Amino acid sequence: MRIKDGFVLRSMLGGHVVVGEGLAQVNFNRLLSLNATAAYLWESVQGKDFSTEDLADLIVQKYGVDRELAISDSEKIAKTWIEQGVLLP
Repeated sequence: MRIKDGFVLRSMLGGHVVVGEGLAQVNFNRLLSLNATAAYLWESVQGKDFSTEDLADLIVQKYGVDRELAISDSEKIAKTWIEQGVLLP
């Protein structure tokens, strides 16, 4: 997987949102709100190819949670990003 070019993470009013910038994202007319964990993952993988296992590893390293929970959470995050059109599967 890979985050599509033209999508950037911005801090806004104490939160985190993904916005589309540039002509390629002209039809992306919304903001994607991310919690702190999702924002951490976004920053960690932006510009890189990654898998849900990579996301899970990042969650385990940062938060020390159970790997099974981290895998479940990373799969949900990736699914949401794909559905929102900001991630290449």
